[in-house]
Amino acid sequence: MQYVELACRGTLGLVFLVALGGKVTGWRAFVASVPGLAPGLPAVPVAAGVAGAEGCAIVLFALRPAAGYLLAGALLAAFAAAVALAVRRGDRASCRCFGRASVPLGLTQIVRNLLLTALACAGLMAPAAAWEPAGAALALVVAALLAAVFVFFDDLADLLIERNI
Repeated sequence: MQYVELACRGTLGLVFLVALGGKVTGWRAFVASVPGLAPGLPAVPVAAGVAGAEGCAIVLFALRPAAGYLLAGALLAAFAAAVALAVRRGDRASCRCFGRASVPLGLTQIVRNLLLTALACAGLMAPAAAWEPAGAALALVVAALLAAVFVFFDDLADLLIERNI
C-alpha cells in the first residue's frame, strides 16, 4: 500500500506543479478568469491565494504528506464547487486551470476535480512506509502517467465524448 500512497502523492504533486506553472506563466489570463469562478471577489488576491495554496500543497507533499493531502483535497473540492456554481450561473468562461485556455467550464472540470479529490482521500488513507527502489520507481512512473491524464483531461474528454453543439 505504500506504493499507492506514493503514486497518489506523486500524481497530485505533479498536477499541482503543472497547474501552478501554467498560472504563473499565464498570470494575466488566469487573473482575468477569476471573476467567472469567484464573482464579487477581488481577482488578484484570489488568484494569488490559489497559486499560493497550490505551491503550499506541493511543499507539504514533500514535508508533511498528510497535510498536503488535506490541503489538496480541500482545494480540489473547492475548485469543483466553484466550477459547478459557475456552470449553474450560466458562466461559460474558459477554464484556465493549467494556465492555457481550454473548453468552456463544464462537467469535465467538475469530474476531473472530484477524481483528484478522491485521489487525495485515497492517498491520505493509504499507509506510508519504506519503499523498495524498484517499487518506488514504478509508483512514480504511474504517477507521471496519471498526472498527464489529469492535465490533459479536457483534451481527452473532447476526443472521447461527442458533444452536441
